[in-house]
Amino acid sequence: MKQSAARQTLAIHLADEAATTALAARFARTLQAGVVIYLDGNLGAGKTTFVRSVLQTLGYEGRVKSPTYTLIERYEAGGLQLRHFDLYRFRDEEEWESAGFRDEFDGHNVCMVEWPELAGQLLPAADIVIAFDILLQGRTVTISAFSNLGEQCLNTLHA
Repeated sequence: MKQSAARQTLAIHLADEAATTALAARFARTLQAGVVIYLDGNLGAGKTTFVRSVLQTLGYEGRVKSPTYTLIERYEAGGLQLRHFDLYRFRDEEEWESAGFRDEFDGHNVCMVEWPELAGQLLPAADIVIAFDILLQGRTVTISAFSNLGEQCLNTLHA
């Protein structure tokens, strides 16, 4: 999982869960098919809450659960195919291959990946990395673009 230098970065302070939800709603409107997003942060930092809010903004009405044990959850919303990976319990390359995860990164699916570092070199490079840092009061979220597609999403978020 070698990542080039960020082309563009945006840091945002989030006071509470409502602020996280609002940012996710804005972010959802920037998504394009094929974008690969890494979600970085400690347990409880807000990664799954962010994904849930993105999906709800896109119109998904079902239950959005953490893929901690299944490793992947698949959704269709807002005309997009979204794949939510949680690789916290990921163990080896054979598991990756037998589960067909490589096929999910097909240039059409929006792939949001929690704990991407646990997949090592198996993952394609991220277009966007969203890093969640827990503070004494709220969180800081840093969104970095690493590709043209990532920059397009970040520019739309700025607008």
